[in-house]
Amino acid sequence: MGQHILAIDQGTTSSRSIIFSPKGSIEAIAQQEFSQKYPKDGWVEHDPEEIWESVVTTLKEVFNKCNLAPSDIASIGITNQRETTLVWSKSTGKPIYPAIVWQDRRTAQLCRELSEDEAFVSYITESTGLLLDPYFSATKVAWILDNVEGARQQAENGDLLFGTVDTFLIWRLTGGTSHRTDATNASRTMLFDIHNQQWDEKLLEKFNIPSSMLPEVMDCAADFGVIKDDIIGTAIPIQGVAGDQQAALVGQACFEKGMAKSTYGTGCFMILNTGDAPLQSKNRLLTTVGYRLDGKTTYALEGSIFMAGATVQWLRDGLKLIDDAAETEALAQRARRDNGVFLVPAFTGLGAPYWDPDARGAILGLTRDTGISEIVAAGLQSVCYQTKDLQKAMESDGARPTTIRVDGGMSRNDWVMGFLSDILGAEVERPEITETTALGAAFLAGLQAGVFNSIDDLTQCWKSDSVFTPRLSKHERDQAYDGWKAAVDRIRCS
Repeated sequence: MGQHILAIDQGTTSSRSIIFSPKGSIEAIAQQEFSQKYPKDGWVEHDPEEIWESVVTTLKEVFNKCNLAPSDIASIGITNQRETTLVWSKSTGKPIYPAIVWQDRRTAQLCRELSEDEAFVSYITESTGLLLDPYFSATKVAWILDNVEGARQQAENGDLLFGTVDTFLIWRLTGGTSHRTDATNASRTMLFDIHNQQWDEKLLEKFNIPSSMLPEVMDCAADFGVIKDDIIGTAIPIQGVAGDQQAALVGQACFEKGMAKSTYGTGCFMILNTGDAPLQSKNRLLTTVGYRLDGKTTYALEGSIFMAGATVQWLRDGLKLIDDAAETEALAQRARRDNGVFLVPAFTGLGAPYWDPDARGAILGLTRDTGISEIVAAGLQSVCYQTKDLQKAMESDGARPTTIRVDGGMSRNDWVMGFLSDILGAEVERPEITETTALGAAFLAGLQAGVFNSIDDLTQCWKSDSVFTPRLSKHERDQAYDGWKAAVDRIRCS
């Protein structure tokens, strides 16, 4: 067996397999997209079999893109879209319903009904660190059991299993011999007590979910099972698992309290390492498991922004101001920085820390001097201002980020990263390897396999590509942010 590590990165729109060297560099990538299904307004589903096929396909294809063989792989890591919910037959391995995706809102009415019990809502937050919301897995499982014919009886008979995508893949890859998840994915189900690190019996009873459905919860670096040798020709252990945002925290080597990573994809997820104690937010941020190693839990605060790269997509596809996202950097450079234009991209409401679903987007401060450059710059700046909102919320909770590491497509835009540093008043670091989600899964698998001896080894693998330092004075920074806050106040509905 070799020393390379294979990471399965199962995302919302595609599955990827990536081979990393023992030093953390990328050897090969294979990717396959799969279909998105919207059967009703607010419903989002995936075909579990299509997800499975895309993973198997990329596992086989990735070896065609390099001079490595499956026997060169020491271990496999898995990272996945979080909260997406699957229920399948224990005897056949077949899902009884499509995967209900994290974006799905079909259980909003159930959440509204449950929210009338204030004591229960408080209990959810105290136990799980989460907010009562359709986003998480609990109400999705309950919906499947209540709406698929015969499901409730099958579950009570012990014939059904539940899992997030990682669990389903582990079950399939091991031929149904391993029903396991890791602590980060468990912490996103709204069924897991993050303090005691175990499934919460009170929540299971309230949501009417039999405990027999639930997977065993492991450390992020652990022995999850061994993939069957008929998949890629060799039996390889699965030894690292983490949900995508927590995997990126590991991939960015944010192992010290106060370190944060901010991922700029369609939306933005900012996670701050808060150390060995969970910090309950007073600003509607989520308290979650950052990672769990050797039985020790490291906690994190998480804030999410709905519109990051999606704002650039809107500038391109909606307003047709640009033909390609790559054009935005040059356009923004031409705009006067203090032009007074603010774009608030509340197209589907505002995320953390506002959680205002009824807010709607606007462009404010337009004058006769305003042109395409100013509007594009305002769109890019909106992502930075929203990150500032998260930073301020974390500060208010007593946890100011000391180091901010960025990844995701927008992180490659130097103008955006420069302004982000300016408005945060903090250094922003961009790594050489921006595939940090998959890298985190590989790091975890490598730890368990002995490719890496400690997290110090992982820290040594992380290399900085660029460091952006603040150029604005505090007065200029505060003045700009005050303008943003005034713009947000103008469009808020609650």
